Amino acid sequence: MTSQSTLQSVPALGARPASGFTPSRAEARERLSKATYDLLVIGGGILGISTAWHAAQSGLRVALVDAGDFAGATSSASSKLLHGGLRYLQTGAVKLVAENHFERRAVSRQVAPHLANPLTFYLPVYKGGPHGAAKLGAGVFAYSALSAFGDGVGHLLSPSKAAQDVPELRTDNLKAVAVYGDDQMNDSRMALMTVRAAVESGAVVLNHAEVTGLRFTNGRVTGAELRDRLDGSEFGVSARLVLNATGPWVDHLRRMENPDAAPSIRLSKGAHLVLKRTSPWKAALATPIDKYRITFALPWEDMLLLGTTDEAYEGDPADVAVTEKDIAQILDEAAFSIRDQQLSRDLITYSFAGLRVLPGGPGDTSKAKRETVVTEGRGGMLSVAGGKWTTFRHIGRTVMKKLESLPGRPLGEDFEPISELPKKLPLPGVANPRAVAHRLLVDGPALGPRMAADTARHLATHYGSLAFDIARLANDDPQLAERVHPDAPEIWAQVVYARDNEWAETADDVLRRRTTLTIRGLATDEVRGKVEDLLDKK
Repeated sequence: MTSQSTLQSVPALGARPASGFTPSRAEARERLSKATYDLLVIGGGILGISTAWHAAQSGLRVALVDAGDFAGATSSASSKLLHGGLRYLQTGAVKLVAENHFERRAVSRQVAPHLANPLTFYLPVYKGGPHGAAKLGAGVFAYSALSAFGDGVGHLLSPSKAAQDVPELRTDNLKAVAVYGDDQMNDSRMALMTVRAAVESGAVVLNHAEVTGLRFTNGRVTGAELRDRLDGSEFGVSARLVLNATGPWVDHLRRMENPDAAPSIRLSKGAHLVLKRTSPWKAALATPIDKYRITFALPWEDMLLLGTTDEAYEGDPADVAVTEKDIAQILDEAAFSIRDQQLSRDLITYSFAGLRVLPGGPGDTSKAKRETVVTEGRGGMLSVAGGKWTTFRHIGRTVMKKLESLPGRPLGEDFEPISELPKKLPLPGVANPRAVAHRLLVDGPALGPRMAADTARHLATHYGSLAFDIARLANDDPQLAERVHPDAPEIWAQVVYARDNEWAETADDVLRRRTTLTIRGLATDEVRGKVEDLLDKK
């Protein structure tokens, strides 16, 4: 079936079944407005999501709301890495690197092996560069040692061998290549599976619900007033404790609590480019630009991800965007180690920018600590800001320990301390992705129309065992087994699944965060229109 006929067939498909994993928005609003929660988390980025997950595990009644989509801002605009932080070694932060490695390994091996994959990094050492080969060789050895050599032993590689694995690597004046291991992920998918984990633990969640004001009782923050951005309806949520996890907007919400609250953070903008690859890459490049900064070139989602920038940002967080200056900088820095044919602007399919939340203070943002700060405001609202994707579970536990330490046991007597919970509870869908892909291919007739190999791999590495639910949708309605676009692995069953089981409300929710169609440059007007038609059937 051609792409045109596939798209034309979709409007008649995908009526919502009698029950899905997620309640309707009206049902969620009613549940939020009628109960008093132990904890209201405002902000559906990974910090808020992780805290909601851990709080629900602890037996708390948890509500989570976000003005946009889950992971709709910074948490879906990262470099897609789970990493120990090689550059932290030069500042002597050995303990931090070891802790980051512990979290990275826990996520990629026990918590979400279906959503993370190991990635070999090549760090090229050029004549006249900011670091020498001996220093970097020792650095990657120490880095791998702090990971208990779980990704092999960091070492130096010859330029000729590195060029075989990365054909576009510049070899002029290349003295050596340092090798080390980390992991990568699709950040949007990791966040969504964490939301699902929170809901499976009892949390009530709602995206596209904007806080218009806070509720107070005797001067204490005890909830929030909200407006549903999709239909304009207004409602409120009451809670014994409120957590402000709004990322770049954290000070905006703090001023709702206390108009005189002083700024607590500063913002750094990080921009990225996504390009089609001109040849296969078997490793990533991490190229030193100066003593503190590295530019990445990462094979990701069958494409190439370049970045990132690091500069102070003082505008409205909602307006952050990639500029022509950003594009030029990323391409120029990538050209240190990548041949020109891979850096043609014609290969760019997408660009995105996010905002790092850093502790307030002077100095170069590239040298600022990526630390998490938890503060308590005048009205008792807790605010959490900053941190790394790699340590999202650790941050959730840190916030919970802060809640445990509050005087008067405001969380009640039934609260179970975070220290007594399983340390490496897996996310939904946990499975060996290779085994899932194999079963989707071998058992295709039993699970639905026989899948293409790239679709099976895509489903396995983005859903884990939940991929079988999508295969069954395709089996029930074979037209849902058709590709959304001929140049992408996604099928229409994923759109229906996102609508009924993953809180997708808008076309961008589906195309940008629940699938890879936007980043591939394939979210055409026609595709967008058909996705909107399916969403309207909810």
